[in-house]
Amino acid sequence: MNKKKWITIVSVYSIIYTVITLLNSVLYLGNGIYEDPSGNWHELDRAIILLIGIAAFELCTDLPLKPLMFRYMIAYVPSQLLAFVYVWFSGLREELAKTAYRDIWINFTGLFILLCIIHSIFMICKKKRKKAF
Repeated sequence: MNKKKWITIVSVYSIIYTVITLLNSVLYLGNGIYEDPSGNWHELDRAIILLIGIAAFELCTDLPLKPLMFRYMIAYVPSQLLAFVYVWFSGLREELAKTAYRDIWINFTGLFILLCIIHSIFMICKKKRKKAF
């Protein structure tokens, strides 16, 4: 991978992590919770789960396979399974919430779909610009 690709991966990762963390903090504060009940482990878990998703997405979306949806599935399935494994291992450290797997599935899938939509729009615009020249 070239330097530009790495900068893109780190930038996307940093922006999404920041937005998710800020949103989480605002939601906690809005509910009257002034400290994260899960503490620092929660922040590290969020960072690792996001890293799994972003790395898989960035690595698989450039595969020379058609159609684009197939590339998304190749990125999604193993990374979602890896996220589930990570949640299972984190259960060895501390007791998991009853909805831990459902929550990780909803959050991971939602963010992944959003990335797919943004990436698809970017690819469509890129093709249109290429045809214009």
